[in-house]
Amino acid sequence: MPAVVDLENLRADVDAAVSRHLDVLGSQVAAIGRAAAPLTEQAAALLSGGKRLRAAFAYWSFRAHGGAAAGPERDAAVRTGAALELFQAAALLHDDVMDASDTRRGLPTAHRAFEARHAGAGWAGDPERFGESAAILLGDLCLIAAQREIADALAPLPPERATAVRAAFDAMQSEVIVGQYLDVLVQAEPWGLDPTADEERARAVLRAKSASYSVRQPLVIGALLAGADAAQVAAIDAVGLPLGEAFQLRDDVLGVFGDPDVTGKPAGDDLREGKRTVLAARTMATGDAAQRALLAERLGDQRLTDADVSALRDAVVGSGALDGVEKLIDELAGAATADLAAAELAEPGKGVLLELAQAAVDRAA
Repeated sequence: MPAVVDLENLRADVDAAVSRHLDVLGSQVAAIGRAAAPLTEQAAALLSGGKRLRAAFAYWSFRAHGGAAAGPERDAAVRTGAALELFQAAALLHDDVMDASDTRRGLPTAHRAFEARHAGAGWAGDPERFGESAAILLGDLCLIAAQREIADALAPLPPERATAVRAAFDAMQSEVIVGQYLDVLVQAEPWGLDPTADEERARAVLRAKSASYSVRQPLVIGALLAGADAAQVAAIDAVGLPLGEAFQLRDDVLGVFGDPDVTGKPAGDDLREGKRTVLAARTMATGDAAQRALLAERLGDQRLTDADVSALRDAVVGSGALDGVEKLIDELAGAATADLAAAELAEPGKGVLLELAQAAVDRAA
């Protein structure tokens, strides 16, 4: 994916916009209280990584709908990409706390880093509680940063266009937060008794929580930035939802079968966290009695050893669930790609969007 995201200097320009925002934020935080400087340091560490996929979908949708490769509208598209990256950072910070994740992109998650800072300094109170509190506040800070960046990005645009983009950006944020709640709810509700209903709920969660803000809304936002009409926006929206779902299903597969040296997370991390994914639901639906019993007993067990993870992986594969999810990914991505290929979009944007669509589902991290 790096080669695609680097086209037209996009990654460098988005990175520069994010860095400028973090520099301003760092000065503001330091002026309020220098002891809070680790907040922006941690934000910079998190934002220095990532695929910049959301920014790329937004930018190349902008280009595919007639947006120029230079000028103030192009600058607005780049800064909107930076706002998407800042929002993703906020979502990841909060998600890692809710999932009690230990690593992100090969480094300790923010709440673990702040927990270690507390423990190392020998401060009063509970280090874990301190770490979670700091990470939640940092997520809030990144969320505020995203609001300011999108507002500044849209200021030079015609008011009607800016209003449409902001409405889509705001809708995306609401979808993610509701999706997060639905994810928390799914983890609490009875599970494993009706695998068909479990899969329906899992897919509803991933559509709201990830598919929308990873692919669908960035594509819509890019089209709106370029001044696309209602029919064009509806067409790209229809591409974005199945492609976004395929993207998240690939993440779910990697959460169980990914190489930790590539994903930056421990092997089988989703199994230890007890993620009630489509992959898990299908294992319960198609597995034999032993495979179902093993998953029901061990999913969410933080004490899983590498051998335990391997046994659970074997159950998922043996049940046919992995093949089924791979087929679903192919169906969703295939339909989205076919619609994208048939759409009347400008080059080079259309061609790059097709490359991005393939890269979103054919990846190892």
